[in-house]
Amino acid sequence: MSVSDQASEASNSSGCPVRVGRPESSRIGGAKKLLGTGMTIERFLPSKHLRMIGAWTFLDHIGPADISESSGVQVGPHPHTGLQTFTWMIEGELLHRDSLGYEQLIRPGQVNLMTAGKGISHSEESPDGRPSAFHGAQLWIALPEEHRFIDPAFEHFPDLPKLQLSGLDITVIAGNAFGLSAPAKFYTPLMAADFFAAQSKLAVLALNPDFEYGVLVLDGRVNVVGENLDTTELLYLSCGRSSLEIIADEGSRFLLIGGTPFKEDVLMWWNFIGRTKEEISGFVADWNSGESKDFGKVVGYPGESLMAPLAPWG
Repeated sequence: MSVSDQASEASNSSGCPVRVGRPESSRIGGAKKLLGTGMTIERFLPSKHLRMIGAWTFLDHIGPADISESSGVQVGPHPHTGLQTFTWMIEGELLHRDSLGYEQLIRPGQVNLMTAGKGISHSEESPDGRPSAFHGAQLWIALPEEHRFIDPAFEHFPDLPKLQLSGLDITVIAGNAFGLSAPAKFYTPLMAADFFAAQSKLAVLALNPDFEYGVLVLDGRVNVVGENLDTTELLYLSCGRSSLEIIADEGSRFLLIGGTPFKEDVLMWWNFIGRTKEEISGFVADWNSGESKDFGKVVGYPGESLMAPLAPWG
């Protein structure tokens, strides 16, 4: 998704102080942002202290919110390059439209995956007759150099693999984890899973020691490796772990993401991921010209397209 505030700082992965020799664990606070017209979200990636976890370069926790008295999510057409957007819906509904001609409603327990590649544009909106509750997460995945200019694509996944373990209802939403494989295609080794605590008891989760991980509480409270977490902080865990001990309060929900450390430096400004300032400036100018063939046109959104803010380097 895009935010309506004007970004004041680009995210450069090479500038992260913990990118090399990262600590065993660290707590990353979220930043409040405005999504579309009037809905606040909390952003955990990128931050000044942690730019990426594996190829995961962006993580927004949206809601929980009551949108019965508002317009909900209304994000006009905007572009993306060099990444995949990954939307996980917990409550409510969201309508996706894109320049490839796809129009897809996403409901709880489903995933939308949009591959921007060389360029795509899309919009997101709360549909008419929507439920009053809205809760979800959106993440971005950086594409490696050899794949970042591939053709754009869109896929919808209504059915995802599930299991139960030590009082946890687990849905594997990306990659391979806990003996299950999610159906979406990615271009670097990664995983993501949603956990709901039907009961509160100690759970030991098997991890890939080649992955670094992040744990984000979406609802309630969770204790991870002795750290008490609520929804205000992301817990980063470095590579080298083969297991993870977790105790979640009954009714809590949390997200686990992970992947092999991304070997390339990336530069992110607004909705673009590139490698150089000149490249990003070119994306901004191309979109703002209103005549871009690479980003295409979104048909059917009842509003104006968003303008890309000029990059701080001019």
